Amino acid sequence: MSESVQRLHSPTRTNPPVTPTVELTKTECASSSDADMIPASSISPAGTSVSKTGVRNPDMAPTVLDSNGDDASHQEGLRVAKAYAVERTHSSNYILRSGFAGGLAGCAAKSIIAPLDRVKILFQTSSPEFAKYSGTRMGVWRAASQIYSQDGVLGLYQGHSATLLRIFPYAAIKFVVYEQIRSVLISRPDQETNIRRVLSGSLAGVTSVFFTYPLELIRVRLAYETRKDQRASFVRICKQIFNEGRSGSSSATDGHRIPNVRGMHNFYRGFSPTLLGMLPYAGVSFWTHDTIHDIFRSQLLAPYAVADGSVSSDRHVPLTVWAQLMAGGMAGMVAQTASYPLEVVRRRMQVGGTMKEKKFRSIWGTARIIWLEHGVKGFFVGLTIGYIKVIPMVSCSFFVYERMKILLGI
Repeated sequence: MSESVQRLHSPTRTNPPVTPTVELTKTECASSSDADMIPASSISPAGTSVSKTGVRNPDMAPTVLDSNGDDASHQEGLRVAKAYAVERTHSSNYILRSGFAGGLAGCAAKSIIAPLDRVKILFQTSSPEFAKYSGTRMGVWRAASQIYSQDGVLGLYQGHSATLLRIFPYAAIKFVVYEQIRSVLISRPDQETNIRRVLSGSLAGVTSVFFTYPLELIRVRLAYETRKDQRASFVRICKQIFNEGRSGSSSATDGHRIPNVRGMHNFYRGFSPTLLGMLPYAGVSFWTHDTIHDIFRSQLLAPYAVADGSVSSDRHVPLTVWAQLMAGGMAGMVAQTASYPLEVVRRRMQVGGTMKEKKFRSIWGTARIIWLEHGVKGFFVGLTIGYIKVIPMVSCSFFVYERMKILLGI
């Protein structure tokens, strides 16, 4: 009797739980030949992404969680998750969705700073009507007020239609190319270096500007137009650019009329300094953005800057609103400072065809003229308004892009 009572009151003994292992298929390992056995504590099961909110997305890369095991297993989980992400980035579905997200991000960013952009262009190109406002304390406000009094709200957005027409493909190409080049140059965690980040951003910027530069030139010409006798027209500006420096529309040889290719060349006026300026601008912009992301995801700031408060390198977990906006704003400020002198040279070359003196033909020639006229300060004319414009623009661009990626499930 006593023995049975003792057995009844004794606690039930259970075996400790055994940590299961998950065998990833070759598809889940991003076509890797070594589909290893990885502890479930290092990587979420079934190749799904799991956040602390419990949301799973089978299209996302396996998420590496906090590892309580040895460092080798944790590093192996990182490697497999990175390989999966690289494979998914190259899919057509990801390319189309990231391009759409990038295009919308660019349009949203440009729309909020369009009035400032027009005033900045007028300052950079030394427009005779607005040169008196440049460098003064309230110059930006007075220039904007004059534009508003002459042409109303539409005057502040003059050339914005060309901006949107250019910025959607520009931003789409930039973000898509950056994602693709980054996945190639940084295919493993140990390749996450500063030089690779800068190179990825620079190549993305150069590629995007090559395909959209003619629209950028048209936008600048529309913004530069201040004539009161006739309103700026997209078609008229295109014809004007096409016919600059040409004596006739074509030349005759053996009875055949051969089009003069100089007209198309005019649409790439100032393209060389644009390329030179884009290398530091896009490269520094993406590098700064990614670096600040790493800082915000550190153990010290993650509880305040990461959406779920976790300390993780997983970029599928977004930053909070304030942290994402700050990361984008800092990226814009640093990039603008690094590339601004070349931007001033580019603007002078772009509007050179509208001036009587045909002197803004080369990069060095234009830079020399700016130096002789204004000295070092000439290369930083309008930089203050550049900060006012670029910081919210880049901040908005990265924020909308990151949030659109979440909305589109990529």
